[in-house]
Amino acid sequence: MQEDIDALETQEWLDALHAVIRHGGKDRAAYLLKQLSDRATDSGVEMPAAITTPYRNTIPATAEKRMPGDLFMERRIRSLIRWNALAMVMRANDNDEGLGGHISSFASAATLYDIGFNYFFRGNEGEQPGDLIYFQGHSSPGMYARSYLEGRLNEEQLDNFRREVDGDGLSSYPHPWLMPDYWQFPTVSMGLGPIQAIYQAHVMRYLSARELQPRGDRKVWAFLGDGECDEPESLGAISLAGREKLENLIFVVNCNLQRLDGPVRGNGKIIQELEGVFRGAGWNVIKVVWGRHWDALLEKDETGLLQKRMDEVCDGELQNYKANGGAYTREHFFGKYPELLELVKDLSDEDLMYLNRGGHDPFKVYAAYADAVAHKGQPTVILAQTVKGYGMGESAEAQNETHSVKKLDIESLKRFRDRFGIPISDDELKNVPYYRPAPDSPEMVYMRKRREALNGPLPSRQPDFEALPVPSLDIFKNQLKSTGEREISTTMAFVRQLSSLAKDKEIGKRIVPIVPDEARTFGMEGMFRQLGIYSSAGQKYTPHDRDQIMWYKESKTGQILEEGINEAGAMSGWIAAATAYSNSDCPVIPFYIYYSMFGFQRIGDLAWLAGDIQARGFLVGATAGRTTLNGEGLQHQDGHSHIMANTIPNCRTYDPTYGYELAVIIQDGIERMFGEAKENCFYYITTMNENYAHPDMPVGAEEGIIKGMYKLQAGADKADKRVQLMGSGSILREVEKAAEILRKDYGVESDVWSLTSVNELTRDGQRAARHNLLNPEAAPQKAYVTQQLENQQGPVIGASDYMKAHLEQLRAFIPGSFTALGTDGFGRSDTRKQLRRFFEVDAAFVVVASLKALADEGTIEASVVTQAMQKFGISANKADPMGC
Repeated sequence: MQEDIDALETQEWLDALHAVIRHGGKDRAAYLLKQLSDRATDSGVEMPAAITTPYRNTIPATAEKRMPGDLFMERRIRSLIRWNALAMVMRANDNDEGLGGHISSFASAATLYDIGFNYFFRGNEGEQPGDLIYFQGHSSPGMYARSYLEGRLNEEQLDNFRREVDGDGLSSYPHPWLMPDYWQFPTVSMGLGPIQAIYQAHVMRYLSARELQPRGDRKVWAFLGDGECDEPESLGAISLAGREKLENLIFVVNCNLQRLDGPVRGNGKIIQELEGVFRGAGWNVIKVVWGRHWDALLEKDETGLLQKRMDEVCDGELQNYKANGGAYTREHFFGKYPELLELVKDLSDEDLMYLNRGGHDPFKVYAAYADAVAHKGQPTVILAQTVKGYGMGESAEAQNETHSVKKLDIESLKRFRDRFGIPISDDELKNVPYYRPAPDSPEMVYMRKRREALNGPLPSRQPDFEALPVPSLDIFKNQLKSTGEREISTTMAFVRQLSSLAKDKEIGKRIVPIVPDEARTFGMEGMFRQLGIYSSAGQKYTPHDRDQIMWYKESKTGQILEEGINEAGAMSGWIAAATAYSNSDCPVIPFYIYYSMFGFQRIGDLAWLAGDIQARGFLVGATAGRTTLNGEGLQHQDGHSHIMANTIPNCRTYDPTYGYELAVIIQDGIERMFGEAKENCFYYITTMNENYAHPDMPVGAEEGIIKGMYKLQAGADKADKRVQLMGSGSILREVEKAAEILRKDYGVESDVWSLTSVNELTRDGQRAARHNLLNPEAAPQKAYVTQQLENQQGPVIGASDYMKAHLEQLRAFIPGSFTALGTDGFGRSDTRKQLRRFFEVDAAFVVVASLKALADEGTIEASVVTQAMQKFGISANKADPMGC
């Protein structure tokens, strides 16, 4: 910090500022400061890189909105919640399994949550949907403890914390899949809660702008930790919130100054760092640093040294003060300046120890929340300083080991009990019993009244919705027909189908197209003018292509969400739209279209979260397959997304080749997810950018398309030599070519099967196998793929544009011999023809694999295979695509 070389001049400037505030008001003072800043910049004066305020509360004590409730009653309730949360985790860890659980995070954040529950968080029983609350994952015991007091959970359920297999258990963290009526959002994967919250607020505004669901004064609250802010997802989208002026969004950052192993910024100040970051992104920043016990000292200090000491001390030392007690604090904090020792001479060491931090002071927290909900034109972040493990005693409070503490010894339990006034005797204490007052006790009556005034209990999730009127397959009747000589890609076929859906009178307005920044790549620019691109600001400029048919049209009521070069953001936007049926009582059908390679491997954690949160919608991996995006090379070529998608239990995946297959899949998906069935799933569909002619849909193919395979072509009825060829995506056409070569050149007939979903066939087979295992005396079930192939002649050869492991899943369910061809290895830049030869999935390799399978079963001589390899220029010494 620069030394003051002229204290008198400095004081004159400060006096002038105070005079302006007194006589002209704060707005006038802010205007003058802005003018000074601009003039200083014009004159070359170096300004601070980020504007931060002194290390104190943003809201002065004199400007705080007063908390209207019963402080004593609320402290009593908060203490009971603290106790029951602690008891639940300790009881869980008294069993042999050592189930774990977290105490310290909630201990530091209890007041932050309690004030919200008592005054601000609105439930779902009002005229509009309630607020959306992203609870920090490690604080789940505190939410369960509150619900126990409210009578929503019983002791047996609390004792089944982290014991879910036998039913009636409580999930370790917020998981809507496991507790579908309770938790709204999965948040324990750090960083995903914040980015989700931003896009929930964004999509809430979008739905309101399009008159689908008015947002009113609903808020999105996200609770996160200061250490969590190091996750790229935590802060990666805050500029969107500032740019869009998401005044319906409130972040509460629990700044307990510790992450899992030690200080977040031991040598710095995380609150100051975050203030600069958020303020620079256009957020309203409210710091809640010091509790009200500091107010008297700050007012009494006439030297300014107390504020100076607050500004200069680093977070590592702030942790030390709480960990080491009042005497240490006196010596090391106040002791730096004699004037500060004089300031606290009348305070005991115990008094110094209980100088509270802002996040533990209900009055300070209430004032911050009240300011945040009233603020307009900006999102708000509240930076609340707390102590990790607050109230847990010397063995855990502010200690580096705090995060791993699962239980307290008996003496620490006694201190905890006494500090929070829990009426449990010493004899009972060893069992760590729960405590809940009688239903008609003042505490319970007060708690119920507070939640009744705020429209019901939280957490609470609405799992059901009114089914949508789903159009029949006729909506895609033009896409079910042959394209004739015209060649199109499945990506283009998808765009046409999406356009048909958007024009539908019943559900058209509920279609939500989402792209990161590749609409033109996918041929979607025609929708710009038709649907418009959503922008909260409208379009304040004239686009240079305004005279063209497909000009770039932004609109406040635009239907397309274009989220920029931002896969995580676009996926978060999709998740928000895909859960609008629950969170906003407004089902919409989102289609997120992106480069398939930049899907599951880049945002895999969010995709897994989509399964947990019970998202409904379509993910469309365009330009898919290892060999269809021919010129782009290693980074862009996808040979594994279907394998990754299959790891998500409720994700249904398809790899269609023809437009009619895609149409059947999409119509069936809408029916399953949004029709009367309301199936709890979402879809991943791959489309390609390769142009080719598309045939008419075969009669009766719909069932097979949905189940995963159907016979596309049948060979001659009687043949001595026959193979069963299966192909998916772009490689199906190579399989069709191979069938023609086999017939013409080798007299081998082929039945050609289109594999629309290897994963669906695999899951069906696994279900049949499981049934047979568990029902040994019942008639065995058969996998669908087995049923289709068991009466067919010849070996089975499958080929896809994905790794061999994708097709290998089917081996257990395919009768007879099976050969899987796939695209293992890194991608390459070349033509499609060259790439398919390199990865050994072109028509020639399908022919060779077919002949080899026939030779293996003795139908033809092995020399025929060798001759075929020579004919096609395939060498036994060819380079392995795996490159190893």
